[in-house]
Amino acid sequence: MKEKIRIGIIGTGFARKVQIPAFLQCDDVEIVSISSGRRENAENAAREFNIAHFTNDWRETVERKDVDLICITTPPNLHKEMALFALERRKHVLCEKPMAMSATQACEMTEKAKEKQVLALTDFELRFLHGRLKAFEMIRNGEIGKIRHAKCNFRAPHRGNTDAPWDWWSDEKSGGGALGAIGSHQIDSLFWFLKTQISDVFCQLQTHVRERRDQKTGDMRAVSSDDESNLIVRFADSDFTENATGTISVSMTEFPAYQNRMELFGTKSSLRIEHRGELFFGRPDEKDWQPLEVDLGKAVKGVPDTGFSRGFVNFAPKIVEAVREFVFQK
Repeated sequence: MKEKIRIGIIGTGFARKVQIPAFLQCDDVEIVSISSGRRENAENAAREFNIAHFTNDWRETVERKDVDLICITTPPNLHKEMALFALERRKHVLCEKPMAMSATQACEMTEKAKEKQVLALTDFELRFLHGRLKAFEMIRNGEIGKIRHAKCNFRAPHRGNTDAPWDWWSDEKSGGGALGAIGSHQIDSLFWFLKTQISDVFCQLQTHVRERRDQKTGDMRAVSSDDESNLIVRFADSDFTENATGTISVSMTEFPAYQNRMELFGTKSSLRIEHRGELFFGRPDEKDWQPLEVDLGKAVKGVPDTGFSRGFVNFAPKIVEAVREFVFQK
């Protein structure tokens, strides 16, 4: 039997819905502590998953001697302080995206991880969808040729509901907004697929729902973050791109149905990837997309099947094994 990897969780949103259930599917893993700004949220999550320790002070979770990995799933404006505190204590860290409030903060966090020689990861779980992994290999095998254009189209309707309350998502200073929460996934995926960077960009942000009700005061509060972001980009040339362009559209207010679609158009053929990892191949001599066989893997039960939980179920065991290598083999 392998030694257990012990995990401390900060935050009870995405962690409670997806991360904890996915980690608990891994062998030899124990969630030993969970913290939340609201103690009752931490207590409820602890009771749900039989976690021994809960607190409203995240430092208690980080400072526990039995914690190997800290998962930070809080609003982005809190990431830097929490990550640096954990890294200073030589804890391995998985941090939600966007990683920080600026590139300067992100670089500081990265340098601290290097200094302490610990594992530090950002949660880009969509890379681990089986369909995306297959597309990644097809691109590297030259099956679609050099990529000319990439399109990302994400739409979700739930923030189009004007009755949804004001929260950190509504607050630019807390790191809320569509560009950071979802656009970061799209950009990361394109960098990963294309093995390149963006050389030119035009971006327009929009706030369609400009006020939401504060549940504490009952008053309407201004929304300072974006609920729609649109980018037109040009990519630097790479092994897989030549004079390539791209469009990235993210909306949190578009009805009726959820969509997370990525299309990559090459000199030979094209690929289309849907939100669960469904994969389609487009040839120049055919009129429609042809489905490719993909094992979509497992989703976390009880949450909307948007692809994120499937990606994290695949990502979680890789995180555990990477931490295990640091903890027990260094």
